[in-house]
Amino acid sequence: MARYLLIESRDPFEFADTTYMYELAGDLCAKGNNVTLFLIQNGVFCARRNVKDNPVAALRGNAPDVQVQADDFSLRERGISAGTLAEGITVSNVDELVDQLVESDTKIVWH
Repeated sequence: MARYLLIESRDPFEFADTTYMYELAGDLCAKGNNVTLFLIQNGVFCARRNVKDNPVAALRGNAPDVQVQADDFSLRERGISAGTLAEGITVSNVDELVDQLVESDTKIVWH
């Protein structure tokens, strides 16, 4: 089993190609891999609860074992509080992201 860290920085409601990252996360997880999806910058917009056509909600429904993390600074900059996040999303930070980036045998995809 491999470890994957997928980093999404783009707003899925502005850029249609972001759906690839959510699909990739689900596919990798379905194949038995350890997958973390880290939302940063405008990628955190879809971390909110009750967002229509939310790719994170779809991912969590199809692949609940994918760990979804949202950057605390990006959330604050966009006025999104931790209490408004969709179920299953944890608040993280860039320090923790860096720790994950340097873990051995981690495959990284940044979009």
